[in-house]
Amino acid sequence: MCAVLLGGFCAGLGPWDSSSQQGALCTCSPSVPRGQAQGTLKQDLALHQGELALARGLWADERLLPPLPKVNSLIHSSGVGTLRRPAGGRQWQTWRLMRRGGSSTAVGFLAVSSVVTMSAPFFLGKVIDVIYASPTMDSSASLTDLCLGLTCVFLCGAAANAVRVYLMQSSGQRIVNRLRTSLFSSVLRQDVAFFDKTRTGELINRLSSDTALLGRSVTENLSDGLRAGAQASVGIGMMFFVSPALATFVLSVVPPMSILAVAYGRYLRNLSKATQDSLAQATQLAEECIGNIRTVRAFGKEVAEVEKYSHRVDHVMQLARKEAFARAGFFGATGLSGNLIVLSVLYKGGLLMGAAHMTVGELSSFLMYAFWVGLSIGGLSSFYSELMKGLGAGGRLWELLERQPQMPIDEGVTLREKSFQGALQFKNVHFAYPARPEVPIFQDFSLSIPAGSVTALVGPSGSGKSTVVSLLLRLYDPLSGAVLLDGHDIRQLNPAWLRSKIGTVSQEPVLFSCSIAENIAYGADCPSSVTAEQVERAAEAANAAAFIRKFPRAFHTVVGEKGVLLSGGPNPRILLLDEATSALDAENEYLVQEALDRLMEGRTVLVIAHRLSTIKNADVVAVLDRGKVTEHGKHEELLSRPDGLYRRLMSKQSFPSA
Repeated sequence: MCAVLLGGFCAGLGPWDSSSQQGALCTCSPSVPRGQAQGTLKQDLALHQGELALARGLWADERLLPPLPKVNSLIHSSGVGTLRRPAGGRQWQTWRLMRRGGSSTAVGFLAVSSVVTMSAPFFLGKVIDVIYASPTMDSSASLTDLCLGLTCVFLCGAAANAVRVYLMQSSGQRIVNRLRTSLFSSVLRQDVAFFDKTRTGELINRLSSDTALLGRSVTENLSDGLRAGAQASVGIGMMFFVSPALATFVLSVVPPMSILAVAYGRYLRNLSKATQDSLAQATQLAEECIGNIRTVRAFGKEVAEVEKYSHRVDHVMQLARKEAFARAGFFGATGLSGNLIVLSVLYKGGLLMGAAHMTVGELSSFLMYAFWVGLSIGGLSSFYSELMKGLGAGGRLWELLERQPQMPIDEGVTLREKSFQGALQFKNVHFAYPARPEVPIFQDFSLSIPAGSVTALVGPSGSGKSTVVSLLLRLYDPLSGAVLLDGHDIRQLNPAWLRSKIGTVSQEPVLFSCSIAENIAYGADCPSSVTAEQVERAAEAANAAAFIRKFPRAFHTVVGEKGVLLSGGPNPRILLLDEATSALDAENEYLVQEALDRLMEGRTVLVIAHRLSTIKNADVVAVLDRGKVTEHGKHEELLSRPDGLYRRLMSKQSFPSA
């Protein structure tokens, strides 16, 4: 828990740049073997969570560090690398996305390469006629000139095709990057209630699989589809130019194949959506299991979790088999149609040659055009199926991109610093979590916390203690009633400003997978202003520097995810301590409490209490039970009530978490 405080109250710092000269840290610890160092790291982080967490909080104290310059929040839109949500239907949005990817130049090169490709059969037919003509000196010269000219044309076509492929792949990657950035930005804008109802694995699948699928559909796949469409159109036109009668006879097979393609595409789009949804469920299960591996291991549930995951991926496999079956039937039908086209050309063309209505070169050109048309129809079939899959993925992406959060990120009123005191009040609050609206947490809940006071909140499990913190941080809004800060309803205040004035040590804080220094400096408004000296001073003030320097890389030591983290702004006036010392032994609790006492001076403090040592010095103790304040007063006063809930809780010497 110590590492928690090290991270969040250091709101005046920011992400640590270990590569900068200004942020360079000196390590004086002796070398330790890698395996031993890893073990020591985990053990020491577990023992010193409180000190680490507090280091971040102490940086918020202007007596330790002058305030750093602020920068604007980038979450709601820097405009760099993000997408505005286009208006209109989702299929039209997908087409606009392709245009924004910068694919127009690639389409130009695509046109050049397609024209060259489709002109080849016509000129090759002329070459064949020259070859079958009576050999003369003029015919030999014509053949040489014709072949040299065709070689130059083919080289230009190959170069145009290479440029087309490069531009389309580059455009695809740009689109995927912008999609992922915009989607991630949209996810971070959502209110907390959205995450209560949406699985993490589903969001990860949207960010990874769906964006890549849509990116391929609107670039590489679209390029191949346009190429196939252009070649099919030109090929059919040239077939009519060479022999209208033969072209009409051959193309009678196209209408039924078009009807089959449309039906197949619609079926595949629905099947692709179901497959992606099933894959998201499997990803969610794997993410939860890996993220909670200690719990899985403790209960010996490895085999059970593998069976659950196997069941999910088996369902994905069943859907994939359906897709494979449909694809096999469709491509089998298109392949058969292509072969029948060639056979019909040979049959009808032979009859026309026998009647002297076609030459050998014309029949050869027609055969090559028919061959290209057959290949192009197959390419269009593949393009259509992939496009339907991309549109299915795009529909899910646009749903998330278009979702507007119910709570603003950085809009609203800010209070003047000179008049800001930090008085808190809950006034007739009714609240239930959006994910469980049928279970009320607060019913007519009222509580006043004077500015500059220390209020301890105690109560049995489920009484709503941690919910008080969530409402103060405006992670949720009450159903009715109001939460007031200096007499102002916090729903009218800027949420970003509000949270910058509140420092929080949560009950289950988290460390990011980066260095200790980066976690200390996580909350900075201006990361470039952070120095190694400032980070070390924060750690020393929180009694954390000594154990950090024991690691081989000291402040550069990388910690694993799911450690501890404290949130808070550059100068918090309100501290929310949600059972901050509940997991510490007596020695480390003393170190944390000592640093907390320094941090509490001149601030409004709300402590969700777990131990007697953390509440006995509070100015006021509020006892919660069933969503209401049942007792209110000083520690000694409440303890003197023989039948009071506080006295019963004290007799147990423990207060379970809410």
